[in-house]
Amino acid sequence: MFAALPLVYACIAPHGDEMVQELVGDKPGFAVETANGMTKLAAEMEKSRPDTIVIATPHNLRLLGRIGVVTAENSSGRVGVGDKSIALEAKCDTEIAMELVSAAEEARIPVAGANYGTASGPLSNMAMDWGTLIPLWFFLRLTRLRSRIVIVTPSREIPLKQNYIFGVKVAQVAERSGKRVAFVASSDQAHTHDKSGPYGYSKNAAVYDRKVVEAIEGGRLSDIMKFSPSMVDEARPDSLWQMVMLAGVLEEVRMTGRLYSYEVATYFGMLCAGYTRN
Repeated sequence: MFAALPLVYACIAPHGDEMVQELVGDKPGFAVETANGMTKLAAEMEKSRPDTIVIATPHNLRLLGRIGVVTAENSSGRVGVGDKSIALEAKCDTEIAMELVSAAEEARIPVAGANYGTASGPLSNMAMDWGTLIPLWFFLRLTRLRSRIVIVTPSREIPLKQNYIFGVKVAQVAERSGKRVAFVASSDQAHTHDKSGPYGYSKNAAVYDRKVVEAIEGGRLSDIMKFSPSMVDEARPDSLWQMVMLAGVLEEVRMTGRLYSYEVATYFGMLCAGYTRN
């Protein structure tokens, strides 16, 4: 038997399809280092045996000025590259999702709970974005876990501090739930490493990624909240807001982080970092 703990595990996990061998095979674009890092995160996740995985993704509900919390009973989706694809479906933890909405509202954080299809039952099914599906492919399909999930999306229009406080609320709700809960910040790093990429090149891409690595390795993830807005704008990450939520989780629950991998396989950076309880 495992004792109930507020947060049993947390991690920063990328969501680039370049690391999924089922999608890209062994061609030159395969991000081997990142795939190995994800394998290590999946092993730690499986060892922690969460009942529920709360995953913060930048690619699900993009609600203007509000943090989104999926309150549907199910989520399913498919990601494809060429003629290859992977698909995943999961049951959602509606109890924790609704608790998160209530806790955020009480803290006066702009939040919206969102369902799709029907109020309940199998047709209550929110589309699973690639920022959710790809990390969960490693955590749910490549392990024996059958965890429920809660999908949340940060807001880039509100102050970073409010995303941070939402992370604090995630940890507090987990503590009250009596369930074993893990938190995943689904995050690809700077997207301007290559001039041939869709967002062009900026020297600040390397600066941003280096500062993120330093914050993780120094045990000061909250330092990312001090990043220059102009540097962030030029680096074009889709990681800052989810990682700020994780920093809020770590404010409430003391955990130790470890960086497992970092690489730039194409035009954006990817890193894997795991956080275990002290």
